[in-house]
Amino acid sequence: MKKGFLLVLFVSLAFLLSLCPNLFAEEGVTDTQIHIGQWGPQTGPAAAWGSVARGTGDYFKWINDNGGIHGRKIVYHMFDDGYNPAKTKAGVKELQEGTGIFAWAAGVGTSPGLAVKDYLAKKNVPWIGPSAGSLHWVNPPQKNLFAVYPLYAGEAKALVKYAIEKMGKKRIAIAYLNDEYGKNGLRGALSELKAHGMKAVAQVSMEAKDSDLKPHVMQLRKSKADMVLMWTTVGHSARIVGISKAMKFAPQFMSTSTTSDFPLMMHITKGLWEGVITGAFGELPDSDYPLLKKYKTEVFDKYAPKEERWGMFYYAGIIFTEPMIEGLRRAGRDLTRENFITAMEGINGFKGIGPEVNYKPYNKGDIYSRQGTSQTFIVQCLAGGKAKQLTGWMDIK
Repeated sequence: MKKGFLLVLFVSLAFLLSLCPNLFAEEGVTDTQIHIGQWGPQTGPAAAWGSVARGTGDYFKWINDNGGIHGRKIVYHMFDDGYNPAKTKAGVKELQEGTGIFAWAAGVGTSPGLAVKDYLAKKNVPWIGPSAGSLHWVNPPQKNLFAVYPLYAGEAKALVKYAIEKMGKKRIAIAYLNDEYGKNGLRGALSELKAHGMKAVAQVSMEAKDSDLKPHVMQLRKSKADMVLMWTTVGHSARIVGISKAMKFAPQFMSTSTTSDFPLMMHITKGLWEGVITGAFGELPDSDYPLLKKYKTEVFDKYAPKEERWGMFYYAGIIFTEPMIEGLRRAGRDLTRENFITAMEGINGFKGIGPEVNYKPYNKGDIYSRQGTSQTFIVQCLAGGKAKQLTGWMDIK
């Protein structure tokens, strides 16, 4: 009787599993699909960065049309958060608990990311390549989060060092957004100034909603700065340069890599971005780098709508997700979050179209177990939105 009961139970269980093959599968994974989420500001004060998420989407289409990941297709869930942390939090929670997302890719902004960082960590949902160089992602490191963007603080240090040592600048002012994005750049700049026995001649903060920046530029002009470092949004940076021109205030402007899409910046400023120096986190748009040319032909030319523009922001959406694709491939067909995280930890010396990527097994005392990149280079905007590379890739640890 007991053997008969066990046999019936076994047969019944096998029948149920045949009807529901994914009954015990990892969340966000089926036999044929992997569900990946991302937020990206298509509207609002940071809409210029919205092409990051669109670039990721086209890259995933290309991956799918070239066989997917071990026979599975990526199902991409992207939503517009308007660079509003409250909307980021609501959208991530809705997709995570309603649809079931295996992992999150990129996601623009420090403040939006901070709104969901702890939520994703609690659920141990992998998050790869936040589209911001915030130290908050890795200090302290957490098991589920793998950063790709070079740290803002290191980038700011590199720019200030270049201004002082290569350009002889002596009066440096800092304009920054009053959020964690801006403050990360501020901290790095002040640290480098201190290392040179200097102080900022002005620290001018602004809010995301601020549109009248004349008072801010007046403060910068009063400081008699010969270099102004801008750690602000695309719109704020464009206004600062424009208002400064009108006020006949002409320091050397430097800015973060988040304003390194020179054709876009030249368009927005009507040519006033010429001469601005920024950091960079990826190969230049007109580079002969073979993989970048391949993405231009096989991803952008094939999948991007005609109104999309090839540029640094667009293919940043590829840079931040290349390591994710590499990790998914290494994880193999038996795709679980634990297997995926282990596969990500094994990535070392990986080179896509951004900085070299290196991870390690999780170590709560080592930020570089999860901060995958530590390189940038410095570029200057030329006429027509062209870029002049001023340095090679530099280590910014």
